[in-house]
Amino acid sequence: MSKRLKSKYKITRRLGENLWGRPKDPVNRRQYGPGQHGQSRRRKPSDYGTQLSAKQKLKGYYGNIGEKQFRKYYEEATRRRGDTGENLIELLERRLDAVVYRAKFVPTVFAARQFVNHGHVLVNGKRVNIPSYLVKDGDVVEVKSKSREMVLVLEAVNSAERDVPDYIDVEDGGMKVTYLRGPKLADVPYPVQMEPNLVIEFYSR
Repeated sequence: MSKRLKSKYKITRRLGENLWGRPKDPVNRRQYGPGQHGQSRRRKPSDYGTQLSAKQKLKGYYGNIGEKQFRKYYEEATRRRGDTGENLIELLERRLDAVVYRAKFVPTVFAARQFVNHGHVLVNGKRVNIPSYLVKDGDVVEVKSKSREMVLVLEAVNSAERDVPDYIDVEDGGMKVTYLRGPKLADVPYPVQMEPNLVIEFYSR
């Protein structure tokens, strides 16, 4: 479970953007940072500050991934052929908790991490409880049969708040999906603009 679970909206207020596009996000009403200095005038960020903000935004979107783990994704993205920024996005979207969130098994990415941790998810018929597990093309991800009547799951599957992207094929009334392919940046339905190229610049300094 993320250490930031109870204060996830501090992330959006600090960044000044509704990261997950949720209607109840406090940043919709208070577009300034948390704390007593949150409303003070913001200076124009430096190049470093802009790159740092892009990194924090991408880390925060996926449940505030730890720095050590996030850097490993960057290093793996640089080792792969092709555009490093696109590779980074694909790796993040292959995380099991991200797939569970995209499939709408649960309402938030934080809930997705907890849902996987608690053993409610099967990959190709086998229980996997590691949120950072990387899903491969053709893998079938589903909610365990005993977990399909959970209120959290039923509400999320029937919610109209988000759509399932086209690189994930939905079956079995929304309780099972097949991961078709790794997406490009343009394929991922981010509610805010993500700039992985700035993240790459940050780590390349």
